[in-house]
Amino acid sequence: MKLALFSHCAIDTITIDGTNHEQIGGAACYGGLTARQLKFDVDLYTKFGRDFPMQYLIQNKIHFENAISEKLTTRFAIDITGSDRTLKLLHECDPIEYTTINADGSLVTPIFHEISAGVFTKIKKDSSFTLVDPQGFLRQVDSDKNVVLENTELDLSDVNAIKVNPDESQKIVNGSHDEMMMALQKKGVEHVIFTNKTEVSLLVKDKIYSITLPNKEVYDTTGIGDIFCATFCCTMLKEKDFLWALCFAGGAAQAALDSKQVGLLKIPQKSAIETNASYFYNLVKYRTI
Repeated sequence: MKLALFSHCAIDTITIDGTNHEQIGGAACYGGLTARQLKFDVDLYTKFGRDFPMQYLIQNKIHFENAISEKLTTRFAIDITGSDRTLKLLHECDPIEYTTINADGSLVTPIFHEISAGVFTKIKKDSSFTLVDPQGFLRQVDSDKNVVLENTELDLSDVNAIKVNPDESQKIVNGSHDEMMMALQKKGVEHVIFTNKTEVSLLVKDKIYSITLPNKEVYDTTGIGDIFCATFCCTMLKEKDFLWALCFAGGAAQAALDSKQVGLLKIPQKSAIETNASYFYNLVKYRTI
């Protein structure tokens, strides 16, 4: 099976407890490598500069075309304290160009403005299943290049699934956590995933299904959401079962956190994802709203 992934590659300088780690990343890398672990082929729609080690993508059999830009690769400085992090935009690469999709489903997870509204519309119309992580649509920068979220009007018609956290959802809709999930559903989204640190909820029709990730020590959280989204998307495409998709995605996020690794070293093995998924499947709670 094949996943089409729309996102910029990035080069991140991650600071944890005063120590700097320069890593390649972005949703393109975290999501792409996770999909490869799940035995999916990956068509990556991205842009990066000549400062990006594209050999890494080639070695991991992630397919891309027309990706090289004359601009520098999108770069962030990321400062992590516990489960909180701040981002500063250092460079922004060219936007992603649209190409016809030939895949089982699409993962749209921009990191900063690389997907225009027009390209987004074309992706949705050309894809049989689309999962969106809207963070890059919502991000702006202040005068000091710090990344902040701003209220954004998003057309979510033809979107099959969306993953948001409380801060992101408040920039798209209003209300309590449940009310925001329902408001996103009313915009046309079939599966609304709401992540609030260790609490993960999924709204489908009139029921909210939830799992809780074990509350262990958190190290580098960079890319955890991308790993989660790629796993949910791939599992939905393969199994057509939203409960298994929720459990596999939670299992992948937990396995990545358990590794206590920095950057792409935390990409979980398929076996660890499956073990955690079986654990979560027996602990899913649900309620009707």
